[in-house]
Amino acid sequence: MNIIILGSAHPLRGGGIATFNERMAYALQEQGHQVTIYSFSLQYPSFLFPGKSQFTDEPAPAGLTIRSVINSINPFNWIYWGNKIRNERPDLVIVRYWLPFMGPCLGTILRRVRGNGHTRIVAITDNVIPHEQRPGDMQFTKYFLKPCDAFLTMSKDVLQDLKQFTDKPALYTPHPLYDNYGAPVTRSEALIKLRLPEERNYLLFFGFIRKYKGLDLLLEALDDPRIRGGKTDLIVAGEFYGDASFYTDIIRSKGLEGRVHLFTEFIPNDQVRYYFCAADLIVQPYRTATQSGITQIAYHFEKPMVVTNVGGLAENVPDGRVGFVADPTPESIATAIDRFLQLPDHSVMHASLILEKQKYSWENFVARLLSV
Repeated sequence: MNIIILGSAHPLRGGGIATFNERMAYALQEQGHQVTIYSFSLQYPSFLFPGKSQFTDEPAPAGLTIRSVINSINPFNWIYWGNKIRNERPDLVIVRYWLPFMGPCLGTILRRVRGNGHTRIVAITDNVIPHEQRPGDMQFTKYFLKPCDAFLTMSKDVLQDLKQFTDKPALYTPHPLYDNYGAPVTRSEALIKLRLPEERNYLLFFGFIRKYKGLDLLLEALDDPRIRGGKTDLIVAGEFYGDASFYTDIIRSKGLEGRVHLFTEFIPNDQVRYYFCAADLIVQPYRTATQSGITQIAYHFEKPMVVTNVGGLAENVPDGRVGFVADPTPESIATAIDRFLQLPDHSVMHASLILEKQKYSWENFVARLLSV
């Protein structure tokens, strides 16, 4: 099949979405499909982008065709590229939807594409109801959904949200592994790379730092007497998308300066493995969530997790087997961390991780995607 992926890709630093789209393109190509990614020349206007830069200086992924041509705020651009894709007559367009802001742009392009009477359109909906809601979200989402033929979600919660808007075909399938961050390194090698001492236990909070992700809850949990009295530190790896002082004030007020290690620049793909391999436990203390790619990076590196029971986070983390599920409160998060630290033998949980990760292959994901 001739397939077009419509969504973020290199050189955009789209976080997990750009990385996912590129990995999906490889998986489709491995099955013999012809794949082109249509990405953005302008993804967000600068005043809407909370990070330092939307672009990476990493080399482009080898073997992929990426066209950075879509302007998210220019309606003439939407019509032009919608017509171009319509005339290319791809068999399938796979479009990513993660933010209502993208609804007018993507919805307009897809309406033009449908005019050829040939192309099928499948949307991977990361969010239907966004984490941080704004006026107009519902209207933008409805506008995007209408020209799509079918949907794939990576969270059962998102599938239920989707049913509030449409009765078109929709399937759930778990988020596949992020296995494109390189082979694991030893814990010692990772700690040397990060210049951290080996004698401590390390929790890892990874990814863009936004209020809904609950880093403040984890900092409060780190001050819990059960955790404070031990030898447990926290690695924070990811760029602040908001006011950094909100978090640094907590660190200072709780006296956590020596126990919280901040790596708050954007983490390039080739550096990700060092943070995960240095960590003993990955913690996702989110207040709200749909699914999370962080879980699938943890599975790739076979690292146990603590997740909160919000959205679809707990769907892929069997409690007590590959990690622990907590309420989104400092006390409950601290309890889950303490349960892990008190385990007499982590090898049993590691064995469960190896078994569980087999569910999340790209072959399974692509099969579900094409079947819908």
